[in-house]
Amino acid sequence: MGSEEQTPTPENTTLFQGFEWNVPADNKHWKRLIAQVPKLKAIGIDNIWLPPGCKAASPEGNGYDIYDLYDLGEFDQKGQRTTKWGPKEDLLELAKIAKENGIGLYWDAVLNHKAGADNTEKCRVVEVDADDRTKTASDPYEIEGWLGFDFPGRGEKYSAQKYHWQHFGGTDYNQANERKAIYKILGDNKGWSGSVADEQGNADYMMFADIDYSHPEVQEDVKKWGVWITKEIGLKGFRLDAVQHFSEHFTHNWVDNLRDQCGKDIFCVGEYWSGDVSVMNKWLEAMERKFSLFDSPLLNNFSSLSKTESADLRKVFDKTLVQSNPVNAVTVVTNHDTQPGQTVETPIEGFFKPLAYALILLRKEGYPCPFYGDLYGLLEPHETPPSCGGQLADLILARKLFAYGTQEDYWDNANCIGFVRRGTWDKKAGLACVMSNTGPGQIRMAVGDMHAGEKWTDVLGWEQGEVEIDAEGYGMFNCPGTSVSVWVRSDAEGRNQFPTKFDVDIYKN
Repeated sequence: MGSEEQTPTPENTTLFQGFEWNVPADNKHWKRLIAQVPKLKAIGIDNIWLPPGCKAASPEGNGYDIYDLYDLGEFDQKGQRTTKWGPKEDLLELAKIAKENGIGLYWDAVLNHKAGADNTEKCRVVEVDADDRTKTASDPYEIEGWLGFDFPGRGEKYSAQKYHWQHFGGTDYNQANERKAIYKILGDNKGWSGSVADEQGNADYMMFADIDYSHPEVQEDVKKWGVWITKEIGLKGFRLDAVQHFSEHFTHNWVDNLRDQCGKDIFCVGEYWSGDVSVMNKWLEAMERKFSLFDSPLLNNFSSLSKTESADLRKVFDKTLVQSNPVNAVTVVTNHDTQPGQTVETPIEGFFKPLAYALILLRKEGYPCPFYGDLYGLLEPHETPPSCGGQLADLILARKLFAYGTQEDYWDNANCIGFVRRGTWDKKAGLACVMSNTGPGQIRMAVGDMHAGEKWTDVLGWEQGEVEIDAEGYGMFNCPGTSVSVWVRSDAEGRNQFPTKFDVDIYKN
């Protein structure tokens, strides 16, 4: 069969997290992303994970303190019309520019709770043990909780549903005596969800006013919202916040309804922060694998390996989601929760970031998601320059252009590992990657006899010189100490785009 009759190799896709925790609260972030969309597309970004741009409880709120799902920066509520990220008009312009450039947008959906209630309401509760939510810590009594959501600025536009005490399962503040505790709300058919993780006995309650997904009005409203926002913005996917803290049963129905009405290809990834891959796989099984999850065990491995002298690099994928379930793994090196100063801060030494990114971007398993703070740097109070010596864009582009075909690992040495990608019939170049966490490294690897006589160079430019591929398809590939090199044929198509000289100064305008 001639190559012209063969099926073209699908292009690798890459997701980009388009924010970090400390982005300025200047209402200009949608505009910043608009300016970056063509540049991101050029280096190989196909989808952008947007922050939770629904109205927050405060003007500076990132949106995890969510107030109103249906206010995307359109209504004067909670101190201003816009969200921290910008007004709805800018969001719609971003959606238009992204579509024109062939980039999909994923929305960060915060469905576990609400914050910033408009009124207090009286309800009966029992206090529960903060360390074990299944243990009652008081007799039933009445509190005055912040549980009344009337959305006065929006009225009934998009949704007439208001939220009252009966729509919530728990809260954490009694206005009557100004006391903080975890209060389980009592009433007909009420109780913690049975289809959540078993952290703290039962993981249903996490923060603020906890939404009760056993209530039919809540189910209907949140399902309706998913379809509405997908069509309103033209979304291609969702990142669901804190999925182990609210009903798996509802989440399953929500995704089914969304895909029935908006297309079977809507992508969904959940935040299920766990160090135990078996727990994550169990959740994916319960969801019939309609979801992906971020590979938190892999991120933990990156952190521990980076902080252990002469660590065994061959253990990097041990007990990870991408190893056991690659189709459902979204791989990350850092995100807004693990960056410096955050609740689940997971430090990764600077020298290790390029190694970690090479492992998620250049291998065939997993769906990689580079982080805004690694590409552009982090702002105060934890100001940090872009990672990978400012060359993360080069690794992303190398994925787009060269990371295709069969993969062979050369993992004989604990401190110097390598792998090759041999290319395909229509993406022939392939690549060879070598990394070391001690001194300079060298591995003889086979890229294939079809490459015999070719001269290969490091696209990152960190390792100088050329490697000539011998008649049997082997080359001796070097890398600097505590670093990585990515070797490609020196005249491969697209090779002249390196270094990308990607402009990381996103705040200059």
